[in-house]
Amino acid sequence: MRKLKLQVQMTIDGFVAGPNGELDWMWISGERDEAMFQKVIELADSCDTILLGRKMTPGFIQYWENVVDNQPHSVEQPLAQRMVSMRKIVFSRTQTAITGRNVEVENGDLADTIQALKNEPGKDMMVYGGANFVNSLISLNLIDEYYIFRNPVAIGAGLAIFKEQKPLKLQSSVAYKSGKVVEKYMPV
Repeated sequence: MRKLKLQVQMTIDGFVAGPNGELDWMWISGERDEAMFQKVIELADSCDTILLGRKMTPGFIQYWENVVDNQPHSVEQPLAQRMVSMRKIVFSRTQTAITGRNVEVENGDLADTIQALKNEPGKDMMVYGGANFVNSLISLNLIDEYYIFRNPVAIGAGLAIFKEQKPLKLQSSVAYKSGKVVEKYMPV
């Protein structure tokens, strides 16, 4: 059975974005960390499907397709190629079609659809966000592995993915030279 993995950037005070979805805090260190970038590639390579919430999808698709199409020398090119070529399933209650390469829209019951996807053959699946979508997956106990990229910054207020108590078991914790720590958790 395929697993659903969550990879998310988070502040030390538990937010995945600022109050209005701001992500500027992710680059405060300004330092590129090649070892951490390779961890992101490794996680992406363990999956063949990306699950996305409708709200974050336009920015996600636009960003990665722009890197592939218009930035051939970008250091992000290896990850961008993976993001664009991978199957992407967007969950929406309101839209039936979204423009982008390898994009499908799913309007069915979230838990039933995820369970059916887990039963399909293939590699694992990855979810990168958005906050409300991830919170729904967490609330329904659908996440099998949590990869939290903890950033050395507090922002005081913002969007959270944990809105209720959720016991997790720490599997590993790796600190990177950028000051970020990647924590792997499993549901208890």
